[in-house]
Amino acid sequence: MKPRIVVFTGAGVSADSGIATFRDADGLWANYRIEEVCTPEALQRNRAKVVEFYNLRRKESLTKEPNAGHLAIASMEEWADVCVVTQNVDNLHERGGSRRVLHLHGELMKLRSERNPNLIYPISGWEQGLDERAEDGALLRPHIVFFGESVPMFEAACEIVAKADILIVVGTSLAVYPAASLVHYVRDREVPIYLVDPGTPDTALIRNPLTHIKERGAIGVPQLVESLRNEFSK
Repeated sequence: MKPRIVVFTGAGVSADSGIATFRDADGLWANYRIEEVCTPEALQRNRAKVVEFYNLRRKESLTKEPNAGHLAIASMEEWADVCVVTQNVDNLHERGGSRRVLHLHGELMKLRSERNPNLIYPISGWEQGLDERAEDGALLRPHIVFFGESVPMFEAACEIVAKADILIVVGTSLAVYPAASLVHYVRDREVPIYLVDPGTPDTALIRNPLTHIKERGAIGVPQLVESLRNEFSK
């Protein structure tokens, strides 16, 4: 039977592709105030600014390519049952070959109705028109979980993590909740957790066997994947 591997990723896995992160000193938020571009109130107060912000993010994302970390994660599907749970809104995991990806915080390349969150549409290209509407007549908005909104896919993510034989955590500070709490949903204390991050994420509450690979995702993930592949091919 193939091992069930869940890969939980954050901004660090996309940073190696050149996508700006939120929390670094020179990251995306350095030039924007969260309350001006990533809250429901901002959308109502200054729709044009919010739409412009996500148009620019989309335009940037389309110029980037999956890195070695994304490709290594996808390669595990050859010998494991793999599911990616990501905090990222870009589609680099999908473009890197991963077939099962759950986006906790929404998807940059999709829009949805302001009235009905279940009316979701892929966007062609990078630019959302200011007055584009859904089939229910409501204005379209970025398909992004704004600060202050609930995380609708969190329960599904918990169920996925609970079935993992191995949990790999890549490029996340483990500081953004509720996403960070996913590490506590593994089914028992024997499930190993591998953390790939050059920094010092908050691991104080992790009680499972923990291996911390202090490398960027593009370096550490291929190393880990090769090690696991060798282990399971014995």
